[in-house]
Amino acid sequence: MRTTLITALLFPFLSLLPAAPAQAQQPTTPVVRPDEAGLPEQMTKVQLRHIKLWFAGKLGNWKLATYQLDFLATDLSSAGKGTPVGLSAEDTARSIESVRSAIDAKDRVGFTKAYSELTTTCNACHRAAGRGFIAVQVPTVSPFTDQDFADQEAEGKALAHTICGTCHAVPDKPNVPPSLSFSAPSLVELAHRPSLTESTLRQLLISEHRRLGPDQTMPNPRLNNTQIDAIVAYFEALKLNQH
Repeated sequence: MRTTLITALLFPFLSLLPAAPAQAQQPTTPVVRPDEAGLPEQMTKVQLRHIKLWFAGKLGNWKLATYQLDFLATDLSSAGKGTPVGLSAEDTARSIESVRSAIDAKDRVGFTKAYSELTTTCNACHRAAGRGFIAVQVPTVSPFTDQDFADQEAEGKALAHTICGTCHAVPDKPNVPPSLSFSAPSLVELAHRPSLTESTLRQLLISEHRRLGPDQTMPNPRLNNTQIDAIVAYFEALKLNQH
């Protein structure tokens, strides 16, 4: 009886107290759909191709860029077939072909624009599939520290023109300065000498070959390891292109 009386006396005051706040709504976790089985693994492959494609094109290694783009197109097509939700295959194909056109033209400015548009298309596809929280961007740093994305053959050719071409005839630069006191062999001839293997060429370049030639007047090119690698790659290309 006493408890009932106390409750009756306090009820008017209790009714004036603010109501307890509702429990904060917890954010919903995206549910993995049945059609997404195996998709994370596929998209990880796509992401790696996407990164490698960027650095290959940025450094003008067009062969590598084409190689990575072919794999990227195949992986995206495979992922699209397994996951029908998203943009149409035609949208992705158009973005891929824009990148391919820039690569074929060896157009770095065009490649940058097409690559950015491809990246935008990827994000649009994520949003259309309800996965807008997955956003990709143009890479800023390569995670592949063991890979040189530059075109070694092209860099070796440029070095051959500016350094070796002072004495030797180089393809696309046949004129040798007439002031030389001896006839230096062309790079094509050197490349096809059985004695000049990759190992002996590398050793020659490392050993500062300044005591070669009839008058031992071969200048010291003072090449670093990266430049030596590039020249070796160029010599290997000369061997393949001349057979």
